[in-house]
Amino acid sequence: MSKEKVFLIVFALLILGVENIFAGGTIISNAKRIASGKIELALKTGKLTLIPLNQNSIRVQFSQPDSEPVEELIYTESVKAPKPQIKENDQQVSFTLDGISVMFDKQTEALTFKDRNGRVILQEKAGGRSMVNSTVQGEPTFVAEQKFISPVDEYIYGTGQFQDGYLNIRGLTRRMTQVNTQISIPFILSSKGYGLLWNNYGLTDFNPAEDYVKLIPGTENGEEITVDATSTSGNKKEVRRINLFTASLTVPETGNYSLLLDVGQRMARKYFLSIDGRNLIDVNNTWLPPTTSLIVKLEKGKHEIEVQGERNDKPLLYWRKVTDETIFRSPVAQTLDYTVFAGVGDEVIASYRELTGAAPLMPLWAIGYIHCRERYNTQEDLLENAREFRKRKLPIDMIVQDWQYWGKYGWNAMQFDEDRYPDPAAMVKELHDMNMRLMLSVWSKVSRKSTLGKQIEEKGYYISGTEWLDFFNPNAAAFYWKNFNEKLLKPYRIDAWWQDATEPENDDLKNRRVNKGQIPGEVYRNVYPLYVSKTIYEGLRRDDSKRRAMIFTRSGFSGMQRYAAATWSGDVGYDWETLRRQITGGLGQMASGLPWWTYDAGGFFRPRNQYTSPEYHEMFIRWVQAGTFFPLMRVHGYKSNTEPWRYGDKVEGIVAQYLDLRYRMLPYIYSQNAEIFFSGSTLMRPLVMDFSNDRKALEQNHQFMFGPSLLVAPVTKANVSKWNTYLPDYAAGWIDFWRGGKYQGGQSVDIDVDMEKIPLFVKAGSIIPFGPVKQYTSQEEGENESLEIRIYPGADASFMIYEDEGNNYNYEKGQFSTIELNWNDAKKELEIGKRKGVFPGMKGKRTFNIVLVSPQSGVGISTSSSGVTVSYNGKATKLKIK
Repeated sequence: MSKEKVFLIVFALLILGVENIFAGGTIISNAKRIASGKIELALKTGKLTLIPLNQNSIRVQFSQPDSEPVEELIYTESVKAPKPQIKENDQQVSFTLDGISVMFDKQTEALTFKDRNGRVILQEKAGGRSMVNSTVQGEPTFVAEQKFISPVDEYIYGTGQFQDGYLNIRGLTRRMTQVNTQISIPFILSSKGYGLLWNNYGLTDFNPAEDYVKLIPGTENGEEITVDATSTSGNKKEVRRINLFTASLTVPETGNYSLLLDVGQRMARKYFLSIDGRNLIDVNNTWLPPTTSLIVKLEKGKHEIEVQGERNDKPLLYWRKVTDETIFRSPVAQTLDYTVFAGVGDEVIASYRELTGAAPLMPLWAIGYIHCRERYNTQEDLLENAREFRKRKLPIDMIVQDWQYWGKYGWNAMQFDEDRYPDPAAMVKELHDMNMRLMLSVWSKVSRKSTLGKQIEEKGYYISGTEWLDFFNPNAAAFYWKNFNEKLLKPYRIDAWWQDATEPENDDLKNRRVNKGQIPGEVYRNVYPLYVSKTIYEGLRRDDSKRRAMIFTRSGFSGMQRYAAATWSGDVGYDWETLRRQITGGLGQMASGLPWWTYDAGGFFRPRNQYTSPEYHEMFIRWVQAGTFFPLMRVHGYKSNTEPWRYGDKVEGIVAQYLDLRYRMLPYIYSQNAEIFFSGSTLMRPLVMDFSNDRKALEQNHQFMFGPSLLVAPVTKANVSKWNTYLPDYAAGWIDFWRGGKYQGGQSVDIDVDMEKIPLFVKAGSIIPFGPVKQYTSQEEGENESLEIRIYPGADASFMIYEDEGNNYNYEKGQFSTIELNWNDAKKELEIGKRKGVFPGMKGKRTFNIVLVSPQSGVGISTSSSGVTVSYNGKATKLKIK
């Protein structure tokens, strides 16, 4: 019988659903499930399952006979699985969807993934799949590991927000745990055209290093310092002694090595690593994650290692030679489980959100300015500063009350201390009368000594040995929300919720048990923040259904975007290196699929002379300037009166300019807010998302796109008059936002900068709508004010202006409007499309001022005095622009 006839018979049996088909030594068992699109391959080492999720994603699961199914936490959406085309021959089984295909090699048992054009995007390494029996807290589990081939020209981004300063993490070792300033999200985005989500809820090692050296403490006492620190019990002073630790490291061959420094405590206070007298890391902060990583070239042979750290550190230095592979390993797993998404950045992220949940629209006021300090001490203190913002005409939409407003009632008692906050309802009302919102800090930790804590303890709702609520217990989560709702939400109508320390601080599930003590905490070690945000969001949607939710939290996990959750980078320092690392960390999180992020502009921990130091003032300005182009714009600071006027007229004046720019960009930003929800887009964009074929762009750690059009190059060093900026390879070129000059793409240019400017460029062939200067986002346009439509010529362009009520969920019912703008560059013609949709309060008539950008018009923050004025009543119109 010919091979062709054998193949036809086998394929026919597959279609008919015969359960045990033998081909090429591999058994395809349970073939009757092909009707739902899933196939299972029975291998000698376990069962391999391929599952279509949508047209450009395939989930891979590898399990053992005694694997226990785990709760599905990431994939929540009811997306009808597509039917794959399945073919088999003597060498392979292929599994094909419209946008992705995977081939199983019968000889090596490895998988190869291809995009819709048949181009290989990802390959498993032959022999790189393994599940090894293990235990956790005496219970059976597995160590699951998968190795992938990584070509030398690949760039990989993601795994969340880390403080090691790396944006391209190909070959880098990372230990993915949740701690203050580190958000671990097991998702990567590759320049090769794929994303990969590692489906595990516990600790995950990315490119784990097997070898290590233990560092020995020196005999002499080091420098002793006293620092102001934060903790889960409030402010405190901590005495720290810096010690020297040494060791020798011998590597077998010359090459690039990935090093992971583990200080041996829950949090580090200092990173300092020197090899052979060469200082490689020198980072100080009040708190740091327990591990940090780097890649360094080492010559074959012996090397002398020096580490400086806190005296109680027990440092280990892990090392591995960088190879052409990417590895995921989870020490606590029931299944080896990952999903591959094919496509460019937006396609990957949109596909991921289609399966894990769309990110709801943020309220309009949330994308204005958010002002915070640690902390306002009284009701009058907060209101006095809110009034001062309005008096000085500094735009602001939200002011934040940080912790310890509970005072005498105990930690997070969900109760204002009336000695300092005599009438919280009146406080919120006065803020609302000023068109200002209130965000309140509410923790997942509750003091056992408080009245609420005693109730929690009586009901058994704590995670044993801690004061963290056991959100894995549905009854505990419901009790938490009940008190939250009755004690804070209903009485005061507070607008936004700061869920602090949701790691829980700091990686506190290790060696604990959760859900009434039934499950080892290591199983759910990284998903506590997901459960907290879920509890709050679902409660708000049920009990405050007419107002959009906004949750602000310090940690995150895959899927959390569906709970209206934004994160920030935690309790960081204020220096230049810290600024650089925050930008890189935020871009890493953007590559991981969670779209809402910011930092404490100015740094959380600040110098004592912050109000008088010119050096700090320069840093503060640069933090604010970069933060203007983050998804959320926010200032915060420890033991600091952070209001702009505290730093003098010059600082206040520059901050005011960038607040004005933020508010002028509201039509652009809010329209991108809609793109995030409706299309799965990303506002703060690492350059891989738009320029994946431009190697120089892929190497930029701090530049990013803000929406589809604006290139941001933050200034991250002191005392500079020029800033080298890379303009990605884009055929139409780039236009200087401040000056209107045109530049070719694919080159680095030295841009003149001063304290008032950072390099900003717009893609030629862009349309950006600018609104008038406002004091708050919902402020109505004046009679003589128009929407300024800036056209950046050089190529055809389009933009969709999105509008709705801004503070409710009517957009989910279709109550919103869109206006499509299309620019024909050759004809110099703008088409303003017919308005689509309607919503309550929509303005029927609008005035547009159309400005063709040049060095003479449409530059900088100020409203353009030239242009073509159009009265728009919702009907389509075309006009020539010269």
